[in-house]
Amino acid sequence: MEVFILTKGYFMKIIEIDLSHGEIKFIDLKEKVLTEYIGGSGLGAKLLFDYTKKETKPLDPDNVIIFSTGPFTGTKVFSSDRFSAITKSPLTGIFAEADCGGRWGESFKNCGFDAIIIKGKAVEPVYITIKNKEIKINKALHLWGKDTYETDKILKEEFNKNARNICIGNAGENLVKFACIMNEGKHGRAAGRTGIGAVMGSKNLKAIAVLGSEKVEIAYPEKLNKFVKKMLPYMIENTRNLKKYGTSGGVENQEIIGDLPIKNWSKGNWKNAKKISGQYMEKNILTSNYHCGKCVIGCGRTIEINDGQNTIQEGAGPEYETIGMLGSNLLIDSIETISKANELCNKYGLDTISTGSIIGFCMEAYERGLINQKDLDGIKLDWGNGPAVLELIKNIAFRKGFGNILAEGILEVSKNIGKNSYEFACQVKGLDLPAHDPRAKVSLALGYATSNRGACHVQAFTHDFEEGASFPDLGYPGTLDRFESKGKAKFVADMQNLMSLYDSLHICKFTIFGGMTVEPLVEVLNMVTGFNYSKEEFLQIGERIFNLKRLYNNREGISRKDDSLPPRILYSPRGGGSGDNLPFFNEMLRDYYRVRGWDEFGIPSQETIKRLGLEEYYKQI
Repeated sequence: MEVFILTKGYFMKIIEIDLSHGEIKFIDLKEKVLTEYIGGSGLGAKLLFDYTKKETKPLDPDNVIIFSTGPFTGTKVFSSDRFSAITKSPLTGIFAEADCGGRWGESFKNCGFDAIIIKGKAVEPVYITIKNKEIKINKALHLWGKDTYETDKILKEEFNKNARNICIGNAGENLVKFACIMNEGKHGRAAGRTGIGAVMGSKNLKAIAVLGSEKVEIAYPEKLNKFVKKMLPYMIENTRNLKKYGTSGGVENQEIIGDLPIKNWSKGNWKNAKKISGQYMEKNILTSNYHCGKCVIGCGRTIEINDGQNTIQEGAGPEYETIGMLGSNLLIDSIETISKANELCNKYGLDTISTGSIIGFCMEAYERGLINQKDLDGIKLDWGNGPAVLELIKNIAFRKGFGNILAEGILEVSKNIGKNSYEFACQVKGLDLPAHDPRAKVSLALGYATSNRGACHVQAFTHDFEEGASFPDLGYPGTLDRFESKGKAKFVADMQNLMSLYDSLHICKFTIFGGMTVEPLVEVLNMVTGFNYSKEEFLQIGERIFNLKRLYNNREGISRKDDSLPPRILYSPRGGGSGDNLPFFNEMLRDYYRVRGWDEFGIPSQETIKRLGLEEYYKQI
């Protein structure tokens, strides 16, 4: 493979900060690392493997948090102002990553760096400021205890009004194991899953504020400008519904086909879905669109509510996953209540998916008599009880009463409640299911079971391609049958490899619908970097990244025994639009291991390891 000028698209520098000793140093990025792992998620996975060991405990000082950008970050490429947050998860104990939009990624990269590694633990609360090459560790006692909206406002006043900030809220400070990292203040962009905010809190790190003015060099800027200009009308036209209704525009249809979570995944239909849809939101509470950096889609919702109890003055509207997990999953049919719950999660820094999941689990346990009102500190946790949900969210964030137990995550709560509660704890490897049902779209069964961070719909992103979309330049020219299991193993593996690349380049996956598929991605990557990747080389990098994450989890003890689904999803038909369908899971997993080149225990074979050049990591498992 020819290489043009390596520094195009990158600054070739990483910051390493040791909070225990207040030390800051700089590390040069090597050519081989970038040609093998691209950046973003891929680079972060390699660094995490290098910096942590099997015995590393997620909330101990020797764990690290890595924030990394990709070669597209800071360029004119559509929806590329993104970053990855990567660590060892306190919720699952395995590989953790969260991909995030907003505008922090570009501002950080424009400081002249591609990634930052945080290790150690400060003796008291601190926040980090980075203004180009000037990096400081500052006292944050005045910020500790503030929510994320307040923290963002104070940092803009204290550091710079144009700064972009990532921070934790009360949940991260209190080490809630599904706490997230937030940015963009009231617009609520989240690095949401796996409890990364708790790791940040364990280090006494409240925030990282950045302001950069350096520009990323592009190998072929004129070609890139022409490409973006040519693609722009197509991108806008083909994402119109996302712009108008956001991700929640699909709520009603997902209910019809049996995909929307209803009553902790136990019901097939729910007549009130239209009351919490993107269409309803657009007519009643939407005021404008929010755009992440370099985005022409604008799927973000900005809303206003003036009903007293749920008042929100210009805040972030809930996305599909939030509406599914904090709405239909709990039988809450008030978009205003869901929006308020979303706002509380954003302020406190809680993952809305895990929060909705664990509350739905508790509602079912309450209904079944496994817990009672006294256990719940006087809260009457009936289905659809919006005020109870709002109170419980606060209790989780501050670890108050029963909220202290819930803050440990769904598996720990299930162990605490006991009896048969595990049967309806909907999680994989400790990470709660997002708001799509494998009984409605069977590729999700494999995607959830084999995702490297636990149940996740975006690490394979197959569900839309079982319902109307196609992917010709990946070898799938037509829409796949959502109930058919044959051929899904290769499809899921191919998509996981590709999604590893989206998260490493750093480009929003919604750009797929605007034409940014495999061949355009390769073309643009070569324009930005000056590399000469072929399509085959590009896809193999995605395969390498995915397998490296798997090896990390193998080192942590993950194997075939862990690649499964919750009993409710495997064995209980939900009815509705998915009828009696259940995924043919064992056959699919068998085929998946064969496609991947893994052995019967779910460990990459030596042949696969050699082909992907992962020998040094295979030795560690």
